Amino acid sequence: MDAKREKFIRLAEQRVNRSLNDLRLIGNLSNRNAYTFTDDDVKKIFKTLQKELDQAKARFADADNSSGGDFKL
Repeated sequence: MDAKREKFIRLAEQRVNRSLNDLRLIGNLSNRNAYTFTDDDVKKIFKTLQKELDQAKARFADADNSSGGDFKL
């Protein structure tokens, strides 16, 4: 495997696992015995997370489409 692929795999695993852990911690905030929150608070949290996830996903799609091929109208 080439060095760029190995680096991608290493960093992707680290970052995704860190994100999964952080999402679990956000889920812990749902404990109403420990925290007070509104439905609007929850909507804002998940709207923001979804927006950021959509932007990250779009960056991968843009990378696929930037093949450097010939330009045509």
